[in-house]
Amino acid sequence: MAGRRVVVFPSSAELGPVLSQLVTSRAEKAIASHGRFTLGLSGGSLVSMLGKELPTLPDLDCSKWVVGFCDERLVPFDDPESTYGLYKGQLFSKVNIPDSGILTIDSSLPVNECAEDYTRKLKEAFPDDKFPVFDLLLLGMGPDGHTCSLFPDHPLLEETKKIVASISDSPKPPPQRVTMTFPVVNSARCVAFVSTGGSKAPVLKEVLEGREGPAYPAARVVPTNGELFWLVDDPAASSLTIQVERLGSGAKL
Repeated sequence: MAGRRVVVFPSSAELGPVLSQLVTSRAEKAIASHGRFTLGLSGGSLVSMLGKELPTLPDLDCSKWVVGFCDERLVPFDDPESTYGLYKGQLFSKVNIPDSGILTIDSSLPVNECAEDYTRKLKEAFPDDKFPVFDLLLLGMGPDGHTCSLFPDHPLLEETKKIVASISDSPKPPPQRVTMTFPVVNSARCVAFVSTGGSKAPVLKEVLEGREGPAYPAARVVPTNGELFWLVDDPAASSLTIQVERLGSGAKL
C-alpha cells in the first residue's frame, strides 16, 4: 500500500472540487496507462457532490470510463433508494459516459441471482483479473462504521472468494442489497473515502486511530497495492488526534 493520507477540509464545499480533481487525474492516468478508466461509485453524499462538481469541469471526456457500483440496493431504478437511479439523474445525464460503460444490477432478479449476475458483468468487464482491479473506488462510511454494504459483525466481512455478495438482512433499510467484497475493494489501485459531518466524528476516530474489539468494516479497507485517501471535513475530523493534511488553495492530490 502506498500509505494512507487523511486530508481535512473546512467543509464539503471545499472537499468537492478536490474530489472531482482526484477523479479526473486518476482517469487521465488510467487512460494513458491502459486505455480506459474504471470507477466504482457509492451512494450517499457522494452522489450530489459528484453531480455538482464533475459536469462543471471544462473539457471533461468520459467516453473511456467504465463505471460500476460498490454496492446497490435491490429496488427498481426509479426508486429513490436506487444508487444508480440517483446517479442517472444527477450525473450520468450530464456527462458522456457511454451507456455500455455503466454496469448496473438487474433489479428484477432475486437477491442471490442478482449478485451472481453482477459478478458475471464484472468478470466480463475485467476478464484478466481474478478480482476486478478498479482504478478508483469512491466509498462512504456510515455512523456504524460500515462501508459498501459490509456491516459490523456480519458474516460477509469474512468473504474471501466472491466478487459480489448478496445481503438480505441489512441492518439499514432496504434490507436486500448486493455489495462488492473486501477482496475487490482491496485490489483497487486507489480508494478514496469521503466522510463529512459531526455525526461521523466518533466512529472516524476509531476507524483511523483504532479501537478495542473488532475493527470496523471501514478500517479493513487497506488496498494491497493501491493508494488510500480519507477526505473528511472539520466536523467529521473533530475528534482526531493523528496528524492530518490540509491542502493549500489549488493543491491537488
